[in-house]
Amino acid sequence: MKTFKFYSILFLFSIISCSSSSDSPSPTPTPTPTPTPTQLTDVQAMDQVQKDAIKYFWEYAETNSRLARERYHTDDPGNDAHIVTTGGSGFGLMSLIVGIERGFIPRVEAVSRLTIALNFLEKADRFHGAWPHWINGETGHVIPFGTKDNGGDLVETSFLCQGLLTLREYFKTGTADEQALATKADNLWKGVEWDWYTKGENALYWHWSPSYGWQMNFKLEGYNECLITYVLGASSPTHPISAAVYQQGWARNGGIVSGSSQYGFQIVLNYNGSHGNVGPLFWSHYSYLGLDPRGLTDAYANYWTLTQNHSKIIHQFCVANPNKWSGYSDKCWGLTASYTRNSDGTTGYTAHQPNNDSGVISPTAALSSFPYTPTESMKFLHYLYDEKKTTLVGVAGPYDAFSPQYNWVTPRYLAIDQGTIVPMVENHRTGLIWNLFMQSPEVKVGLKKLGFSSTQHNF
Repeated sequence: MKTFKFYSILFLFSIISCSSSSDSPSPTPTPTPTPTPTQLTDVQAMDQVQKDAIKYFWEYAETNSRLARERYHTDDPGNDAHIVTTGGSGFGLMSLIVGIERGFIPRVEAVSRLTIALNFLEKADRFHGAWPHWINGETGHVIPFGTKDNGGDLVETSFLCQGLLTLREYFKTGTADEQALATKADNLWKGVEWDWYTKGENALYWHWSPSYGWQMNFKLEGYNECLITYVLGASSPTHPISAAVYQQGWARNGGIVSGSSQYGFQIVLNYNGSHGNVGPLFWSHYSYLGLDPRGLTDAYANYWTLTQNHSKIIHQFCVANPNKWSGYSDKCWGLTASYTRNSDGTTGYTAHQPNNDSGVISPTAALSSFPYTPTESMKFLHYLYDEKKTTLVGVAGPYDAFSPQYNWVTPRYLAIDQGTIVPMVENHRTGLIWNLFMQSPEVKVGLKKLGFSSTQHNF
């Protein structure tokens, strides 16, 4: 673990007595200036949070596979040291691409490490092409996420494939080593049997296990974080799903549409488990690290309105603060799935949202919403780095969760939370990850098949 230096402004002054004769008047003392907190510019703040969050995937990666650890506890570094998370690793691929592009990490070394990671994925356990939720980073074998969840996880696989396609597009015209890396990524994503995960129905299912079959029986129905799973299933050149799988499974034959609003903002789609309201903010992050919602529409939604309104509603909810939690404000806001403070003061995990607000703020919520709420997200970023850096920011960026109400912060990180910060801040700054993913020919074909069009990407 590295120690980080904190910088402050040091004011120096001196009073020089100069007298040419004994009757010369004494100089007037210079008043001592009042120190002020260090204030980063907006650019400096965005640079810093990206540099910090990238460290999770660069300095704290699983040591053998070089993929993302599920979690990192600064107070217990050995905790689950070799549990690799599939979805978080996909987010990590995109984070490292931003790091390369901005010069935060060396390109040649990054290509070498990414090659190790993709070689590991080639040999790791797969189930009809889908990787499990957790992989042992030393052996490549599945680590059960639950008793019956010991096989393929199609949603986590789709998050990984979003990263693989982005990586392929970034490196495909590079050096010989980079082109070889791009080819590996292409082969890996093409190996996923998306059509197998329909069970022969017009819907996708989350899990399949060689020992428990379809017993998990989790149908992917909208709306939640799983849109990218259907998009990639339709985009696959090797094992595609049909448009009917999307229309009937995900969109519920139109039942996905909502007419509700909150704080004057349309909700657009029905959020699962949150009738008439919105869910946790990661639902506007995970699928949209690569999938560009700007100008994206289909028969059911304008996806920019959907995602932007989601972020605005969460922000307004925190400002209104109906539960009267201490510390909530227009600069301290953000509800999503993360570590949490249990009622007895211990650390747990929950999906924070308006219908499940326990006074805990998750930094990834506001930071990963930068494209949608740039002014509000920038206020939160400055709150973290200008006002609360010594307590809320650690070795790999902002800690996962804190509660002003209880003066509580957990010195822990989760890959799926740190992993959305860098790509989404970069999408706000340059659109890099959006542009790379959306230029994939297969993605355009898949989106068109499902009835999508994009004014941003001209299809």
